[in-house]
Amino acid sequence: MNLRCIGVFLFTAVLAVSCANRPITIADDLTPAELIQRGQEASDRNKFSTSLQYYAAVIERFPFDIDSILAAEYEIAFIHYKQKKFDVAKAEFTQILERYDTPDEELLPPSFKILSKMILDKIIEAENRAKKPVPES
Repeated sequence: MNLRCIGVFLFTAVLAVSCANRPITIADDLTPAELIQRGQEASDRNKFSTSLQYYAAVIERFPFDIDSILAAEYEIAFIHYKQKKFDVAKAEFTQILERYDTPDEELLPPSFKILSKMILDKIIEAENRAKKPVPES
C-alpha cells in the first residue's frame, strides 16, 4: 500500500505541473469507458495535458474499478513514455507491474501487464545502450 501512496503522490505532482496551464471541465456523468476514450482521443491529438486530466478523473472517481484504474495508469505511463520522460514512465510501468505481483493477479486484466513489460523492456534496453561505451576508431 505504501508504494501506491508514493505512486499517487508522484502522479499528482506530475499532473499538477502538466495541467497547471489548462484545466478542463469534465462532466460528472461520464463513465470510466467514456473518460478513457476521451483521454485517448486527446492523446491522439497530442493534447497530453487534457488526456492526463481525463485519466486522473478515472482514478479519482472510480477508486474501486481496478480495470479502469489500470487502463488509466497505463495510459498515463504511456504518455510519459511518448513524451520521452523515461524516468517517470519507468517508475509508472514498474508500479503497474508490481500490482501483478500479488495473489489477486488472476483478477487483473493481463493486457496491461504484457504492455507495461514490453515498454519497460524498451526503456531499460535504451538505458543500457546509452551506458555502453562507444568504441574508439
